[in-house]
Order: sequence, then structure tokens, then C-alpha cells
Amino acid sequence: DDFEPLYAAASDPLIWEQHPEPLRYQRAVFAGFFASALASGGALVVIDKPSGTVIGSSRYYDWNSDTREVAIGYTFLARSHWGGSANREMKQLMLGHAFLFAKVVWFHVGASNWRSRRAMEKIRGKLSHEASVESNGIAHDYAFYRIDAPGPRHRKDENRRCR
Repeated sequence: DDFEPLYAAASDPLIWEQHPEPLRYQRAVFAGFFASALASGGALVVIDKPSGTVIGSSRYYDWNSDTREVAIGYTFLARSHWGGSANREMKQLMLGHAFLFAKVVWFHVGASNWRSRRAMEKIRGKLSHEASVESNGIAHDYAFYRIDAPGPRHRKDENRRCR
């Protein structure tokens, strides 16, 4: 049921101009992306709460139960929500959920997708490495960012007094 509103959010070519798959704004290409999102079992739709409008999507993928690592990605937002709090809030919610199970969350960002790379730095993603990854028979260069689960919380010094 979410295809049409999600495609409406994704149909702007500028969203995809720095992405390794820059034609994803085209209906047929997006339909393939949408089908793989549904098949993944980890896809989420992003809704602007005040308006009820679908503004994007993200998903969990590559869960490794042995190392307790997962990836978050395939994320896009309508340009109307770039530069605001939507990406940060979405990633905070997703990270909070992921860290109930995972020790490390990975983000795979197209190496030349500078908007997404800056967004990763804003949420404290640490660049781990860069590598070439094959997708649909084509090799793309990616930057791999990671965020480690927060350590145990330290109790505040109980002897400290507020003034």
C-alpha cells in the first residue's frame, strides 16, 4: 500500500544524483528497489508525523548474529526534509532499536555521496574503510561507517552537590 506515496517521495532525480544508483527516481527502477525492500523484511517507511505524509524509507539489513552486527541503509528522504531533524531522529530511533541486539551498526555510503557522508558524521558515524561492492553486476565504491553500541552508563558521583 505504500508504493505510490513512497514513489512520490522518491521520484525527485536530485535525491539520487550522488547515489551509486542515480536512476532510482525512475518508476521501473524504483519498483525493483521497492520489491527488494519488501523482501528484506527490514524496511521501514518514514512518515512526517504532523502532516501524515510519507517522506522516505530506510531499512535494517546484513544482520550477523555471530558478531552481533547489522547495517542500516537504503535510506532516502524527500528534499523537503533535508537539513532538518528528520534524518537524525530516524537514525536515533533505528540505532536505539538496533542496539537492543547489536554491538555494531554499519552504514554503507556511496563514496561520492557527500551529502550522506556529512549526514553520517553528524550522527557520529566513524569512517572505517572504503571498498568496492558489486550491486546488480556493477561495482560501486562505498565508504563504510560504523557506530558502536554505547558502553555501560556510569553513575554520577553521588557525593557531588549541585549549587
